This record gives sequence, C-alpha cells and structure tokens, in this order.
Amino acid sequence: MDVNSLIAKASEYLPDDSIALIRAACEFASQAHQGQIRKSGKPYLEHPLHTATTLADLHLDADTLAAALLHDVPEDCGVPLDEIEANFGSQVSKLVDGVTKLNKLTSRTEAGEAKSRVQAENLRKMLIATAEDLRVVLIKLADRLHNMRTLGVLPSEKRRAIAQETLEIYAPLAHRLGIWKLKWQLEDLAFRYLEPRQYHQIARLAA
Repeated sequence: MDVNSLIAKASEYLPDDSIALIRAACEFASQAHQGQIRKSGKPYLEHPLHTATTLADLHLDADTLAAALLHDVPEDCGVPLDEIEANFGSQVSKLVDGVTKLNKLTSRTEAGEAKSRVQAENLRKMLIATAEDLRVVLIKLADRLHNMRTLGVLPSEKRRAIAQETLEIYAPLAHRLGIWKLKWQLEDLAFRYLEPRQYHQIARLAA
C-alpha cells in the first residue's frame, strides 16, 4: 500500500481541492510516524494508509480520509490536536479526537476479558453514543479491519482475544450501520483465528 494508490482511488470521486487535503494529511502522517515500525516489521504509515483506503472504497469524504490518516498521530506521536486543527481544520481535528476517545473506551476490552452478550451490546451502544459523528465509528471499523488483517504477528492468546472482540463488537456494529462489506470481512477474519481448522477446510473447498 502506498500514497499513490490512495490518491488514485480518492480521485475517482473527489474534487481536486479535496485531494490536496488528503495528500497533505499523508505527508503530515508520514513525518509524524517516521521511524515507527509495526509488529509486522512494516513502516507504521502502512496502517493509516490501509485504514484510509478502506474508507475511500466506501466513498467517504475528504475530511474522513484525512482523519483516518491522522488517527494515531496524537496518541502515538505526541502531536497535539490543536496542531492538527491548525493544519487541517476543525472537522478533521474533531474526527481524530473522536477516534482517540473511542480507543480509550475500548482499550480495556482488548485484554481478553470474557464478555456476555449484554456487555457486548452495551459496548456497541457506547461506541455509537460516544461518537458524536458516525464517521468516527467508520474510521474505527476500518482501523480494526486492517488490524485484523495483520493479526498473525501477535501471540496466539492475544489473536483469539482480539478476534473474539471483533466478532462480538465490531462485526455486529458494521451490520447495524449497514456496511455489509466491512461486516463480512471482519467476520471472516475473526473466524480464521477462532476456528482455524474449520476456516482452512472451508477455504480449501471454496478454492
């Protein structure tokens, strides 16, 4: 995944001034994440690029794509929100802030604690209620999708915990919002790590 692929996809439906905003966000994120490496061994910038590209596939607006590119910059790079607002405007800043708040809300669930259906349902409601703008939830879903695609680098127990959370929280959330493309991908990836034997058997039959 590279910047040019995202720009090309966004250019299919967005005007030139919007592309300029996305390109600027790419450059800002690249500088902010410079030298950071994900557990997969790849440059950190690949993650926000994949997140933004997923949203471009859904034809989201330029502010959402810019916020997707910048969504980890405050927490992981120490860049204050007012700097993001100064460079990209209040809408992008609010979206980034919203994603940061959702990350804090959900971080305690990533420890692999068992959750009942009621608890899972309550967290889904909290995610929607906390996000004043549903675009924040869409960024979070796209963020989770790429994290699921790179889940294999984590220890087995952690993989299962995140896959279970994805199945209980994020796939139903995508379903509730009517985003079927994200829903089935999240479910498929979760199934791969929760039931690997069945997953590979079905994959062989479908090949």
